[in-house]
Amino acid sequence: MKQHSVREAWLEDAVRHLEPVFSKAGYAIPPVRVSCGFPASSSPRTTLGQCWPRERSGGGVNEIFISPKIDDPVQLLDTLVHELCHAVDDCFSGHGEDFKGIAQTVGLEGPARMAHATEELIVRLMMISQELGPYPHQAINFPPPRPSNASRSKAKCGQCGYEVTLLKKWASYGAPICPKDNIRMQEDVLETIENTEEHDSDSVAKGGKVAPDQIRRAIS
Repeated sequence: MKQHSVREAWLEDAVRHLEPVFSKAGYAIPPVRVSCGFPASSSPRTTLGQCWPRERSGGGVNEIFISPKIDDPVQLLDTLVHELCHAVDDCFSGHGEDFKGIAQTVGLEGPARMAHATEELIVRLMMISQELGPYPHQAINFPPPRPSNASRSKAKCGQCGYEVTLLKKWASYGAPICPKDNIRMQEDVLETIENTEEHDSDSVAKGGKVAPDQIRRAIS
């Protein structure tokens, strides 16, 4: 069993161990750099990996970042396979059909944005993780999201049901007049709006097609 003292060394070695998985599927892993780091333009709480296209790298290679939130070797390898599929595609199709084809061929399943290893591939990743040895990193644990300071009041017409949201700075003036029934609306109880997070960042437009201005962005 190997002993790596640096996270990036473990990740780079992991890429070498995954090369047979891709070559068996008919794909060659392009030159990549893999680092432990938070994704850009995406929620660091929920996004586990991100791949940048070659044209965005000063070295002309695909730059992959694996979140420091995870330290389980098999989960790391699973995430790395997903990002390497983006590298093979050079992020051209986002999570579109070309990516799906690569991902399914190498052994991923599920919705494209959350494509993960099949049971068969998981067994292979477990064997690879044993060869790689411990991942020299302890996961960063995020505190639970805090409620936003912003609170919203709502006012509703008792007759027609017309409803509006009151900004906090105007709420002290009272509820407005319904534009339809010309009566004062009734103010509802304050509703606290909690911070929300995206599960994943996506550069693919609806329908699986890539928007022209988004083709060369990082893909998670």
